[in-house]
Amino acid sequence: MAKCLKVGDRVKVIAGDHKGTVASIVKVDREARKAFLKDIDIRERHMRKTQFNPAGGKKTVHVGIDFSNLKKEDK
Repeated sequence: MAKCLKVGDRVKVIAGDHKGTVASIVKVDREARKAFLKDIDIRERHMRKTQFNPAGGKKTVHVGIDFSNLKKEDK
């Protein structure tokens, strides 16, 4: 049974590196069962030079946290 997590909900991380952190959900990927939290687990990806991106460089991306590691906070 899937949890009812949606964009805008405040959740608490109950496991992992960010245990105890409270944040709001920015995006939800239901197929992968991951939630993307505001200002948590942001990483840099190095982009190769291509025809469409001639400069290359770095790009920041959110890394999702599994639903099982989140607990919905009461208001």
